[in-house]
Amino acid sequence: MRSYETLSEAVNDLIKRGYTHNFNIACDAIECSSIDLKLHPEDFEINEFYRFEGDSNPDDEEVVYAITSKDGIKGILVNAYGAYSDEMSNELIGKLKIDR
Repeated sequence: MRSYETLSEAVNDLIKRGYTHNFNIACDAIECSSIDLKLHPEDFEINEFYRFEGDSNPDDEEVVYAITSKDGIKGILVNAYGAYSDEMSNELIGKLKIDR
C-alpha cells in the first residue's frame, strides 16, 4: 500500500488511478447515486484503505476505501472511523472493518 499525508492527497491519487465514483453508506450497502448503483457487502472488494487522524483530536479519524465492484466499477468511500461513523448493518461493518 502507498502512504499519504492527508485525506485529500489519498483521494486525488486514487481518482488518478481510476477510482472515479463516489460511494456513500446506505445502512446495509454502499451506493453511488450518480450511476444509480447499490452494492451489498458480497458485491464489492476493498482494494486499499487509508486511515487519517485529525490534527487537533486523534479521535477524529476518517478512512478512505478504494473499492471495486464485481462488475469492475471503481470508486472511493470516505467514512468517519469510530464514534462518528455512519450507521450500518453488521454485514457492512464486517466488510469495512479495519484493524487499529
